[in-house]
Order: sequence, then C-alpha cells, then structure tokens
Amino acid sequence: MDRYVLVDRDGVINHDSDDYIKSPEEWQPIEGSLEAIALLNRHGYKVAVITNQSGLQRGLFDQAALDKIHAKMHRLAAEKGGEIDSIYFCPHGPDDGCACRKPKPGLLELFAVDKQVSLQGMPFIGDALRDIQTAQAVGASPILVKTGKGKKTLMDNPDLNIPVFDNLYDAAKYLVSRQ
Repeated sequence: MDRYVLVDRDGVINHDSDDYIKSPEEWQPIEGSLEAIALLNRHGYKVAVITNQSGLQRGLFDQAALDKIHAKMHRLAAEKGGEIDSIYFCPHGPDDGCACRKPKPGLLELFAVDKQVSLQGMPFIGDALRDIQTAQAVGASPILVKTGKGKKTLMDNPDLNIPVFDNLYDAAKYLVSRQ
C-alpha cells in the first residue's frame, strides 16, 4: 500500500509572498525543501501537495501560469532526485463557500478517494493554522514548520500540541527516523 506525506506548498516548499506567487519566476524553493521531498521518496513515501490557490479566483494568474509554476516545482524536485506524486489545489476565494479551501477538508477527502488511502495518521506538513485544522478534521497528523507563516502560527497558537520543525527538511528527517 502506498504511503503518503501531504505537504502544503507556499511557505513550506517555496518562499511565500503576501502578493501571491503568480509566475514560475516568483516560485523559489526554500533551501532544503526539494531535498526533503527526495529524502521522503527514498524512504518509500510519496509526496502529495495540498494547496489553496485563491489567486486564480482573484484573477492574479490563470491556470496556464499555475501549470507552469507546478511544472517548475516538478522539474526542480526531479533535479534533486525527488518526485511529487500529485498536486491538489483549491482555486476558490475565501468567500466562495467551497468545500475544498483549507481549513475545510475537501482537498484531503478528494485525495483519499483518488488514491484509495486512509487519511488516519497520515502526516500533513504545513506552515499555517488552517493546515493543522485541515489535518485534524480528517484524522491526519499535522506537523508545523517554522518557514513561511510558521513562526507567526506558533506565536499566535502557543498551545499547539504537535511536532514543530525549523523547515521541511527537518520534518522529513523526523518522519524517516520513525519508520
């Protein structure tokens, strides 16, 4: 049976921006994040990216631009020996009332159906409270990284009782050490 690690994109794999990541040029990996994906792969994990992309609904970029951003992410991960199995994204804005925008669990539920896996205990690595809430809503195991919004998330929620790491690479090392 396939084992997965779920990973948020902006602020976890790549540097985030308050102005949104709108082009492949703006998509810059966080140091060690692509190596982290390769490390997880080498230890038998598949990596699925779970990301809100409301910039689509806001008209900041189109599907073609998002596809190019994701093609760059796939290519750079492959250069480090890693593979991203799949990407699930919510294109909606915060007021659209969809079921897929984190912290709602729709993207994770869709992923579970597609891959025919249980989300129970599946690691979900994110940098925002909504990532943690999404994981908890479906019984997955949230992990917080301090990159992106992570430090602020920790400051605003000091009582989080979940594993916290400096970055995706440290979180990946933790996961493979527990096998």
